[in-house]
Amino acid sequence: MSAAIDLGDALAQIATALRVPVLIAAIVVLLLCALEVGRFAAEYWRRRVRMRGFDLGDLTARAIAEPMHAGHYAALAPDTAAAAALVDLAAEAPRDGTERALARYELSVQRRLDRTRLLVRAGPALGLMGTLIPLAPGLAALGQGDVSTLAESLRDAFGATVVGLLVGTVAFALTLARTRTYGEDLVDLEQGAAGRAGG
Repeated sequence: MSAAIDLGDALAQIATALRVPVLIAAIVVLLLCALEVGRFAAEYWRRRVRMRGFDLGDLTARAIAEPMHAGHYAALAPDTAAAAALVDLAAEAPRDGTERALARYELSVQRRLDRTRLLVRAGPALGLMGTLIPLAPGLAALGQGDVSTLAESLRDAFGATVVGLLVGTVAFALTLARTRTYGEDLVDLEQGAAGRAGG
C-alpha cells in the first residue's frame, strides 16, 4: 500500500515538474502553427496571383523542351518544391531520370506535410497535458478551501485546452489543403513530363 502511495507521489511530482515545460511547449506549437499558416498564405498568394495564366504542366513541358531556360520557368512555379522539381525534370528528362525527379519532389512535399502532421498530434496532446497537470494541485487546493488556487489552475488548464485544440484544428486543415494542392502539382508535373516525352 505504501509503495503504491510512494509511486503515486512520484508521478504527481513528475507531473507538477512538467507543468511549466508543457505550457511553454503549447506556446511554441502555437507559434509554429502561426508560422505554417503564414507559409500557406504565401503559397496561396503565389498560386493565385503569380500563377495566373500559367499551368504547371505547361511550364514543365517548356522547361524540358528548353533546359537552358528551366530557371526562368521555375521562377513561375507555384512554390519552391515545384520549382526544384521543374529544374530537376529539365535536367533529368534527357537521361530518363523523370521518375527520380518526381520521387525527389514527393519526398520534399512529404517533409512539408510532416510539419503540419506533427502539429495535428502535438497540439491536442500538449493541450490535454496542459489541462490535466494543473487540475491535481487545483483540486488539492479545493480540498483545503483555497478557491483562488483552484481558479488559477482552471485558467491554465482551459487555456492549454483551447490552444491545443486550435493548433490541432488549424494544422489538420493545412494538412488537408496542402495534400490536395501538392497532389495536383504532382499530376501536373507528371503530365508535363509525359506530354513532352510523348511529343
